[in-house]
Amino acid sequence: MSTTDRTAQKATVTYPSETELVITRDFAAPAALLWDALTQPEHVVNWYGMEEGALKVCEIDLRVGGRWHYVLGGGEEGDHSFSGEYQELDPPVRLVSTESYDNMPGATYLSTVTLTENDGITTLRSHLTYPSQEMRDGHVNSGMEYGMNITYNRLEELLDRLQAG
Repeated sequence: MSTTDRTAQKATVTYPSETELVITRDFAAPAALLWDALTQPEHVVNWYGMEEGALKVCEIDLRVGGRWHYVLGGGEEGDHSFSGEYQELDPPVRLVSTESYDNMPGATYLSTVTLTENDGITTLRSHLTYPSQEMRDGHVNSGMEYGMNITYNRLEELLDRLQAG
């Protein structure tokens, strides 16, 4: 079984309503380290996207009202641009921001990430709220879950490297 196949089973996706989804995954790392990996550009460039070097732009202005912007190289398909604005920051416990897929105007939803640490294991819970069921289902049907699991595997590998020193 490849690393990608093995990690595809680690995140749990649930659907609490027609316009929401919740992603849950445990990481063997302290919440503060996971927070840093999620919010510092020098770390995000090492895990965001399907493969190493995929992230061409990583801009983070980590403050309420600040914006973030990522661009993934898409090969023949062209680049994929994502952006958002931070709504709430409570390090290392809670991060709320909008998220937009810039290639599709109007494709914006709210992301609430909570980190809960227990005995060195941190549970990342990402609660996504969409303006419509159609938008939520479109995101899910785009291959979001497959790509998310690969990305979270890369995040897990980065956390392991950071903890090893």
